Amino acid sequence: MNTADIDATNMCSHLRHKLMDADGIYYHVWQMIQDNPELTAVVRSRQLHIYRNGKKVLVLKGKAAPQIVREDPVCKLLKGNEQR
Repeated sequence: MNTADIDATNMCSHLRHKLMDADGIYYHVWQMIQDNPELTAVVRSRQLHIYRNGKKVLVLKGKAAPQIVREDPVCKLLKGNEQR
């Protein structure tokens, strides 16, 4: 996925920093989205909705906890970062 495919202007600023800054807690998720063709992401209601093969697996939010919709390897990347 190309970073130009996501309209970050409609994304929550807190989420944008967590996701796109190299020191952000979701940065590794961002890299996985870009490297894995099975993953797609869409900004909806200022949140990032992540899909694998068309099925929603995760919703990342700015200040609130991430919402795991279904177990997926991308969700495992969140483990250990919850203390930050």
